[in-house]
Amino acid sequence: MNFKLTWNIAVALLLAHLRQTIVAATGVTFSITMFIALLSFMGGLNKLLDGLVINRTPHIRLYNEIAAARHQPVDLTNAYRHSYNFVSSVKPQNKRLGIYNSKAIMKAIAVDPRVQGLSPLITAQIFYNTGQVNITGLINGIDPNMENELFLFGDYIIAGKFIDLKNTPNSIILGKGIAKKMIVHLGDIIHVTPANGNQVPLKVVGIYQSGLEEIDNKQSYTSIATTQKLLDESNNYITDIQVKLKNISEAPKIAAYYRQVFNIDAMDIQTANSQFDTGSFIRSLISYTVGVTLLIVAGFGIYNILNMMIYEKLDSIAILKATGFSGKDVSRIFSTIALGIGIFGGLAGLILGFILSVIINHIPFNTTALPTIKTYPIDFNIGFYFIAGLFSFLTTYFAGYFPSKKASKIDPVIIIRGK
Repeated sequence: MNFKLTWNIAVALLLAHLRQTIVAATGVTFSITMFIALLSFMGGLNKLLDGLVINRTPHIRLYNEIAAARHQPVDLTNAYRHSYNFVSSVKPQNKRLGIYNSKAIMKAIAVDPRVQGLSPLITAQIFYNTGQVNITGLINGIDPNMENELFLFGDYIIAGKFIDLKNTPNSIILGKGIAKKMIVHLGDIIHVTPANGNQVPLKVVGIYQSGLEEIDNKQSYTSIATTQKLLDESNNYITDIQVKLKNISEAPKIAAYYRQVFNIDAMDIQTANSQFDTGSFIRSLISYTVGVTLLIVAGFGIYNILNMMIYEKLDSIAILKATGFSGKDVSRIFSTIALGIGIFGGLAGLILGFILSVIINHIPFNTTALPTIKTYPIDFNIGFYFIAGLFSFLTTYFAGYFPSKKASKIDPVIIIRGK
């Protein structure tokens, strides 16, 4: 049958039941709109939550872990090598935290084509001295430029400038929480005491806020040189090497390679932050489930409307078949009606979904816990629109398939005889 004729008959039937048509198309439009908005918002939320930790976490961390010796002396003796030996109260190895030959290791990693960049780090336990009170904390010695380039360090500075760590000797950037406890501001001098017991004065050049209260209440930053001087260590003393890769999925494999080649402990980001991957997957799964449920509900609406349309148009169907239209022709007409509702409702839903996402993305979202976030997060992923359009087409097709098959089997003789 001619497609133009099929389309004209389908349009005539749609206009004859204009209110029902609008209701069905509105159902599809609403479902697609909410599907797009929900997935875009949850996608943006996933990126935001993962970014709070993953953007500040190296893909691979190289360090020396304090642990008991894997092989006890008794296991190495010929007399007891093949015996079962139980050694109690095993003490950790006398192993220093600093990485041996750190400069050579960093030089070798820097030329690895799989590596985007690296940054040295010194971590140390300290006491913040405020009056007669000592507050426990953690100080990180960093290279400000490398830290900002790889981990966007400057984005989390809410007062002062990160580069002042390099330009100002004996300076420190405090976490917001510890700065509030000590009641200090930019330009103030504070005293800290490391494990060696030497009390050292440092000038506050910045305030840092990560959005994680536990970190902001303890952590602070100084330059590599200042930290080495604070700990009475040489200028090649480094406790961690932070590595960022071009492809994060290769982190476990490359970490194992570095562990073997450099004889050093290596932690990959997948192992260190597996809970965040799980959380992102579950949030995405919930979003897709809700979105698909909305589309299926809209499909049932189209199914019911087409069934009612067939019941009300039995005379018209009988006349069509009596004048030469085959069962396939009638089925094609009602399939066209269903697809027409799905396509137009789907297109309207995609447009409205994009508009709603833009509106959400411009709603102010200001919180002191997340200083870098100004509006609600939205992920404008083209894949969401493709999935929504595909589901809209498939849902409406199957919603119209069964009513169209029913219409194609109507016997015109029985209908006309009944009249």
